[in-house]
Amino acid sequence: MRTNLRLGDQGVGVQLLQLALNRGGFRTEIDGIFGPETCRNVQAFFRTSDACNITEKEWEQLIPFIKGYVDYKVQKGDTLWRIAEAYRTNVARIISANPGIQPEFLQIGDVIRLPFAFPVVSTQVNTTSELVEYEIDGLLVRYPFLKKERIGRSVMGKDINCIRIGTGPIEIFYSATYHANEWITTPVLLKFLEDYAECYLKGRMLGTESALSLYRRYSLYIVPLVNPDGVDLVNGVLDDEEYLEEAEEIADEFPEIRFPAGWKANIEGIDLNLQFPAGWEDARRIKYAQGYTMPAPRDFVGEAPLVAPESKAIYDFTRMHDFRLVLAYHTQGKVIYWKYKDYTPMNAEDIAEEFARVSGYKIAETPGESANAGYKDWFIQEYDSPGYTIEAGIGENPLSLQQFPEIYKDNFGILLGGMINIL
Repeated sequence: MRTNLRLGDQGVGVQLLQLALNRGGFRTEIDGIFGPETCRNVQAFFRTSDACNITEKEWEQLIPFIKGYVDYKVQKGDTLWRIAEAYRTNVARIISANPGIQPEFLQIGDVIRLPFAFPVVSTQVNTTSELVEYEIDGLLVRYPFLKKERIGRSVMGKDINCIRIGTGPIEIFYSATYHANEWITTPVLLKFLEDYAECYLKGRMLGTESALSLYRRYSLYIVPLVNPDGVDLVNGVLDDEEYLEEAEEIADEFPEIRFPAGWKANIEGIDLNLQFPAGWEDARRIKYAQGYTMPAPRDFVGEAPLVAPESKAIYDFTRMHDFRLVLAYHTQGKVIYWKYKDYTPMNAEDIAEEFARVSGYKIAETPGESANAGYKDWFIQEYDSPGYTIEAGIGENPLSLQQFPEIYKDNFGILLGGMINIL
């Protein structure tokens, strides 16, 4: 995604640059516009009066401020205290990021990882697959007790990653961004993961619960980005001309749908939340009647269930586990969908009501035109266990990050309650 940047450029690449400058101590408005202020701060960061061009060489120095850590080679006379002071972090954080380190026996030439003081997960930059990779990397360094697993790859070969926190016997699963223009749900899950990990590291309460107790009782699995190719398309960073041209050709057949902002599907024009074997034939009948009979920016069910690799990855991963509850995050509407047809898993409605209480969202049954072939539908049908589609926020997709604080506040209780209410 990273490209050469210069004065006058706009987009997510500029947002990333501005984020790195902010975290590096140079206050910069994150507006995605490479204007004079950003230029001045670039010059200050790199201590140069030359033109404001960002090339791969400059990105190498900026990326640590996106990941949230830097690799440091121990030098003569170093102590952890001096290193922490120089890099604006603290000794405890360095020790936690370097299991087995012996502070009193630092060896010259050893490479240690230094997490910075700021949080890893950004809530100011539009989601891209590259940003998510950086943030996952940063979280794994800062919290070595987190476990990452690649559960599949997208059409374009991008990793679909799952992060696990906790070692308990009760398995819970959260996932987000099946639909490309609903990408704001990805930082919702990643921020919750970071908040949980930080509370566990420091022995604090996560909301009303002991993070240590949660960690020992549950294994929480999180897939923050199911549709990486589609998200990169929506946010203007798709770097493969062939796939971009194919997406444009698909979109040309549906001129009433804004491009790329209205794109929900994977990069091949298959709606990932209409791919699961739960009433798929009914979904096909309904969507065909609506005119979605071929690859489209939204609502095309595919030629058969599970032909999209992203949906197949979620399906296979679920089959490998014994999840007691799942949350699938979407936008928008401030609605909690909890049923599939006449399936009513034990306690599912009670849990939905508790979710509604802590979030202010309303409980509803899925509208008929969307009531089949979703992940939540298949999970309920297959396992007779509580599964929920959460429609976060309100407005027209993609939602602005200005809504993020409210969305996160509303959904924190749901994300916490997904564990504690399953007992």
